[in-house]
Amino acid sequence: MVMKLLCCFFTLLATNMVYAQRLTRFVDPFLGTGGHGHVYPGATVPFGMVQLSPDNGDEGWDWSSGYHYSSTTIAGFSHTHLSGTGIGDWCDISVLPLTDTDSFSREKIRMPFSHRNESATPGYYRVRLDNGVLCELTAAERTGHHRYTFPGKAGWLRFDMGFRLNWDESTAGELELLDDYTLAGYRYSTGWARGQRVYFAARFSSPVKELRFINDSVKQGNRAAGKLVKAALRFDTQKPLWVKVSLSNVSSKRAVAELGRTSTATFRSTQEYAGELWEDELQKIRINTNDTPFATKFYTALYRTCLAPVVSSDAGGVYMTHDRKLRNFSWGQHKYTIFSQWDVFRALNPLFTLTQPRRLPDMLNSMLAFYKDNGLLPVWDISTWEANTMTGYHSIPILADAILKGIGGFDHQYAYEAMRKSAFQQQRGTPDYIRYGYLPQDKHGWSVTITLEYAYDDWCIAQVARKLGHMDDYLLFSKRALSYKALFDPETGFMRSKDSNGHFINPFDPLLSEHGFDGQYVEGTAWQHSFFVPHDVQGLAGLYGGPEKLTAKLDELFTAVSVLHGNNVSADVSGLVGQYAHGNEPSHHIIYMYTVLGHPAKAAHWLKVVADSMYKTGPDGLAGNDDCGQMSAWYIWTCLGMYPMNPADGKYVFGFPLVETARIQLPDKKTLTIRVKRLKGTGKSGIAAVLFNGRSIPVTAITHQQLLQGGNLVFHLYP
Repeated sequence: MVMKLLCCFFTLLATNMVYAQRLTRFVDPFLGTGGHGHVYPGATVPFGMVQLSPDNGDEGWDWSSGYHYSSTTIAGFSHTHLSGTGIGDWCDISVLPLTDTDSFSREKIRMPFSHRNESATPGYYRVRLDNGVLCELTAAERTGHHRYTFPGKAGWLRFDMGFRLNWDESTAGELELLDDYTLAGYRYSTGWARGQRVYFAARFSSPVKELRFINDSVKQGNRAAGKLVKAALRFDTQKPLWVKVSLSNVSSKRAVAELGRTSTATFRSTQEYAGELWEDELQKIRINTNDTPFATKFYTALYRTCLAPVVSSDAGGVYMTHDRKLRNFSWGQHKYTIFSQWDVFRALNPLFTLTQPRRLPDMLNSMLAFYKDNGLLPVWDISTWEANTMTGYHSIPILADAILKGIGGFDHQYAYEAMRKSAFQQQRGTPDYIRYGYLPQDKHGWSVTITLEYAYDDWCIAQVARKLGHMDDYLLFSKRALSYKALFDPETGFMRSKDSNGHFINPFDPLLSEHGFDGQYVEGTAWQHSFFVPHDVQGLAGLYGGPEKLTAKLDELFTAVSVLHGNNVSADVSGLVGQYAHGNEPSHHIIYMYTVLGHPAKAAHWLKVVADSMYKTGPDGLAGNDDCGQMSAWYIWTCLGMYPMNPADGKYVFGFPLVETARIQLPDKKTLTIRVKRLKGTGKSGIAAVLFNGRSIPVTAITHQQLLQGGNLVFHLYP
């Protein structure tokens, strides 16, 4: 008995030592909710199916997450949200507390509130509306928890299956009061995700006193259906009203079953558990926190790297495809959705190979399940629907990175089959890219971006082919990986579009931004896209006439005029330093090219400029869309002093560490400690030397396999 008590004591002591400093206190869910960050402030758990957050009721690009800090109304709290994307969707199963019946029948009820009465921490959101209702939200993996404290003895909740924002539109809905304490139903919709279906079941802590249906087309007893159907439920609210809402993408019965799995959970226990889940995630990278604004930026970024992809399967792995086929995800515990591959292949997924060793195989297998269900790997998977948004076939570098790093838990040969099929798909300009050795602009828009990105993806396939012994494919895709050279114009120093006769398209303006499907570059200009050759920087340098001439071109990038030309300029081109655009992904690797080219001091200079100017605290803290965590992942890597410039070569190129110390939890229970030592009075800048486990290594890069050893990484920095 004594030994048992001692074991418990030391376990508690160890836990308290690990969590001696609560890192969740440095996370600001409102950071980036203004500007063009497109993030939501509500309650969720890491990678959870439920994202319970307020919707302002306003529409437009900056309300892609349903919420923007400029708004002063709330139209409801819905259970699904996208984090940092450029296209609005979801916002399913909207709930709004009301104190009267005056506005029941309105399509949208916008309830005023003040940001002074609003707060949030990881896994918890709170606001007092101007109608006097105190609203508190927390979440578990598949269940949202609401607690409403009303100002009077009676209050109402409105469940709105017709609630919509931006691109989304309801196509059908149903609500049924199963008993005095339980409401169930569904919302079908179309938008960015076509044919989406979300089912729910809600349980109340008090019995329903009155039920009214609104905008129903079919009504039978306690059940009503309709495209815009709503239910208003009255409760005795002398005590706070607690509501649990469980989701399923399969059926209302499964949502009810999920409610049963949370029967013992209370609002407080759920809030505490959500906080602990977030604390576990944040403790994976512990940095010096004496600089509170810096710690806030860092840990909010780390928090945002855990918001996508999200669980889409029910307990037991059951899920539904977009074309209504019932599937069982037998390859792992969770089937995921929200794969924004054009964004996240660059930095977020390489980060997952260090921070998410347990979840990553399920994510990779979810991509392979998508391939099995749809015939191709996902380009942009939302609710199992292929949105086909953006360029490239960038599931390939994500899978290649995992295979080349030796990550297990998924079938490498099957993954290779899927990768190869993407490279020969009969759409998205691929046949003409293969035929001409580049994509002609008169055959397909965005021809320059597609050519460069296909060339990189083909390089990734080549490396996997070599590792798996497919040598003919290795030679084939190695040749295709050089397709970028066909579009280089030595006279201007830019990658330019050609027609199918091999002639450059004129007139040419490197500042032209064309936000449409017929442009030559997607969401950018020649300046931002011409440097996307992460797999062959030396080959690119050869086109310019050598490393020094490419370095000079990079210098021009940062000193060019920060203007864009055109009648339909892309709003995504933001965060400009010269023509470097940090608010969008194509620029994210560019600064690290300086290190590869032998100029680490220049990399250090521009990294400090970008990190200081593009990442701030407060609602306007992000320079562009966070894009499912990519913008945040860039900041995490950069603060640690390195970056996966080529996201699939297993190397992390050195930049300039912004932390003083960091301790990273690695797979297999190993740790890596990063320390910074500063030299004095040298008159130089950048990294002077790097020591790994006591031995000097080149001031260029460190490999993934080296990092997995753990130990000590010491940066000696010039002032």
